Amino acid sequence: MDVFLAFHQTYQPVLGSILLSALVAGLPLYVLFVMLAILRLPAWICALAALLTAAVLGLLVWGMPFGVTLGATTEGMAFGLWPISWIVLNAIVFHNLTVASGDFDVIKRSLTRLTTDRRLQTLLIAFSFGALLEGIAGFGAPVAITASILASLGFEPVTAAVLALLANTAPVAFGSIGIPVVTLGGLVGPILHKDVTQTTLALSAMVGRQLPPSSSRPTSSSSWPAGARCARSCRPCS
Repeated sequence: MDVFLAFHQTYQPVLGSILLSALVAGLPLYVLFVMLAILRLPAWICALAALLTAAVLGLLVWGMPFGVTLGATTEGMAFGLWPISWIVLNAIVFHNLTVASGDFDVIKRSLTRLTTDRRLQTLLIAFSFGALLEGIAGFGAPVAITASILASLGFEPVTAAVLALLANTAPVAFGSIGIPVVTLGGLVGPILHKDVTQTTLALSAMVGRQLPPSSSRPTSSSSWPAGARCARSCRPCS
């Protein structure tokens, strides 16, 4: 009978400090951001460098066996292809279809005709319509689409991007048909020795209770570029 030894993660491998361990664990992200934003290298090279950095940290710092490291790497790659890339691919296909058929212009005109108030346009397009897109597609698509709509309405491009990012902070937990919550439940469940489905349902309920008060912050913040007084006057609509 084959014996499989489970790898037990150590949460404080760097000098027994959880802060230093967290900083070291963020190295793959630092590598990715520096190579993308500063060095301006191709995305696939940045992703590969971040992947290799994470693998080296797992082997040398966290002491993961090579087989477990290889298995975790391939599992992450497979999860990136299915369901994440599959969801993004379908979202891009349907978006291109709506653009080619002219339906996207109809949606955009319908949203813009509701009001000429830029504060309300921000709430309707960046927050409400963006939340719909986040639940359907996610992974940056809502920010890109809503920011382009806001820019077409006369918003400054940088302002449109900032407003779209602010409005997207609340619904992102349930983005892409709930992938973040489902993934978190799959990771936390085994650690707590709980059923994965029950853990996911508990996390989903917890996020659902946190979202209503937290949603008021990005909606109010989205109106701040128009001034504090305008943001306060727009709060009842949010």
